[in-house]
Amino acid sequence: MNEIRTMMQGQPHKPKILIVDDDAAMLASLRMLLKANGHDVEPAQGGSKALELLRDQSYDLMLLDLQMPGVNGHEVLRHLKQNGIDTKVIVVSGETSFSSVKDALVDGAYDFVRKPYDAGELLTTINNALQSRNLEQQHKSLGLALEESEKLHRYIVNNSPDIVYVLDNKGCFTFVNDRIENLLGYSREDLLGQHFSTLVHEEDLVEANYVFNERRTGARASKDVELRLKINSESKSIRYFDTHVLPISLHSVGMYNPNGLDEKGEFIGTYGCARDITDRKRNEELINYQAYHDLLTSLPNRALFEDRLQLATAHARRYKEMLAVMYLDVDRFKLVNDSLGHAVGDKLLQVVAERIMGCLRAEDTLARFGGDEFTLLLPQIHKKEDAAAVVKKILESIRAPIQIEEHELFTSASIGVAMFPQSGETMETLVKSADIAMYHVKSNGKDGYQFFSEEMNDTYTCHLAVERDLHRALEDNQFEVFFQPKVNPNNCQIVGMEALIRWRHPEKGLVMPNDFIPMAEQTKLIVPIGDWVLRATCEEICRWREQGLPKIKVSINISAVQIEQEDFVKKIVETLDEYDLAGDNIEVEITEYGLMKNRENAIQKLRKLSARGITIAIDDFGTGYSSLSYLQKFPVNTLKIDRSFVKDIEPDTRDTCIVDAIASMAKGLRLHMVAEGVETVSQLNYLKGLGCVEVQGFLFGRPASAQATLELMTDRPDGRLESCLLC
Repeated sequence: MNEIRTMMQGQPHKPKILIVDDDAAMLASLRMLLKANGHDVEPAQGGSKALELLRDQSYDLMLLDLQMPGVNGHEVLRHLKQNGIDTKVIVVSGETSFSSVKDALVDGAYDFVRKPYDAGELLTTINNALQSRNLEQQHKSLGLALEESEKLHRYIVNNSPDIVYVLDNKGCFTFVNDRIENLLGYSREDLLGQHFSTLVHEEDLVEANYVFNERRTGARASKDVELRLKINSESKSIRYFDTHVLPISLHSVGMYNPNGLDEKGEFIGTYGCARDITDRKRNEELINYQAYHDLLTSLPNRALFEDRLQLATAHARRYKEMLAVMYLDVDRFKLVNDSLGHAVGDKLLQVVAERIMGCLRAEDTLARFGGDEFTLLLPQIHKKEDAAAVVKKILESIRAPIQIEEHELFTSASIGVAMFPQSGETMETLVKSADIAMYHVKSNGKDGYQFFSEEMNDTYTCHLAVERDLHRALEDNQFEVFFQPKVNPNNCQIVGMEALIRWRHPEKGLVMPNDFIPMAEQTKLIVPIGDWVLRATCEEICRWREQGLPKIKVSINISAVQIEQEDFVKKIVETLDEYDLAGDNIEVEITEYGLMKNRENAIQKLRKLSARGITIAIDDFGTGYSSLSYLQKFPVNTLKIDRSFVKDIEPDTRDTCIVDAIASMAKGLRLHMVAEGVETVSQLNYLKGLGCVEVQGFLFGRPASAQATLELMTDRPDGRLESCLLC
């Protein structure tokens, strides 16, 4: 035992690590991190350099990128394997596909760390790998001592993490180490004299007959053969597994008596080593599961759905059957996610998935495509009405109230249906057709379903054309800024302007915002469009200043998409500075939805604008879902009553209660109140009585071009609309 203890201690050794990556910055970062943690590091930029260094030096550990030009990471792994280079490898790569990860593990990689890496996780993995290598080196040292000491041989075999066995020439056990009892629950005495087939799973017996009692030697002997061994269910010993079989990786080699019956020697049995690969199998299964399933809902993901749809269409084509593909989108999910948080949103998706699954057959496939979108495959449909019945059942199930924590939620879904072969004969066409049909439901009020028809393609193409034309409008400067006066209702004096965008389309003429702003927000083109409106407005304010006109504030509409941008505040401030304008020249108008989306982030950004003297107005107030407690946190100066409420003003009726409530709220919060859409004298007089300080609408003037607005203000330098008969 003293000999063993001396060998285990050995001489202190500082591990040497080779970093292989084609990115110089990544090499420098990894080198700095490892050196800071006391490691001896050498970099290699690219696979070719790594192979060159490996010819002259040995390394304990290698950090290896997979995606490299020239010699990639997989070729480096194969080089190590083919040349028997004993180096632990940790793959550090952004390539996370299942096939790449699996290939790396099969080629001998110890572990896998995804880029961008977490420093703590990487260091822990490195330490584990070095400890594992240290144990393996110690194991090798002990292996060398087997030739010198039978006592040492017995010690190593019985304490090996692997099952070590010897079979006679009939395939019966003549020796097995103690590890067999810990892993399988059999005692050594029970197995001695028994045939190896008593341990092998029935389905693996054919292969086991070739490899378990191997007769070949040298390079032709069996290595890394995966089999399953049966576990002794009657054993009461403590074992760390929860199945009835144990997966193993088997190495075996034939043994021969050199003094045998012929020149080749007499076959006397087989020596083998079986390693428990339960953890590796579980990791492979987990990787495989993650590659084909959505982790939130445990449903198949896009890849698995497309694979099943490919098979289903081939089957339907062969047997002349029908199938249905559905594209489902949860209505108003974004509102729930933004107002109640991602945790509630995630739970809502899980409940929706469960309810849909409750409406399906075992052979149907429901998949999550991402976000709040699901796809559904119904194979072997006899007629279109069968698919319609399933859709109606799903819609009814989703409409039922959903209780999540203290929130009772009501939701619905928009579903597009494509039938094979009428709506398409390929996987891609069917999914696209169902998506187009779903979009058609969305644009027609949501909460319903539509079967795909060729006419829908025209609508889809129209939307694509609008998106294309918007890009061209930005490039060709087709947008114009119009202005509508804001008026003091008591003296008809212009006290402000609202900047409103118009699109001068070369073929369609003047296009109103409602016809293109929703598409601009959906495609995020609203960001450059919003930047253009800000600059165009600042240019007009400068023109008014050069004409010596009185200073008035101009309000600009801001989208929730713009607020989400990191440089939102910076762009506004820099634009004002560029035109030498103070913050009090403009006011930003934001809808309630824009305020409540990502509230904390919006509060911080709007406070920065307020600090520069820019006032904040809530546009279309009363149409959203803002909370008063949150409203008080925003640096809001003005509440703007939506035109839908102003339109319904009828004195001495209950229809005016919403406007009354908003007026009381504005007064209580000490905010200005502005009404838009004022068109009648009775509306104006009612708003005056509520203390409304600003109004705008067709009663005072429609939005006009920049030139017409300049002429209006030049003709009335005091800002008073003298022609107004109301003042």
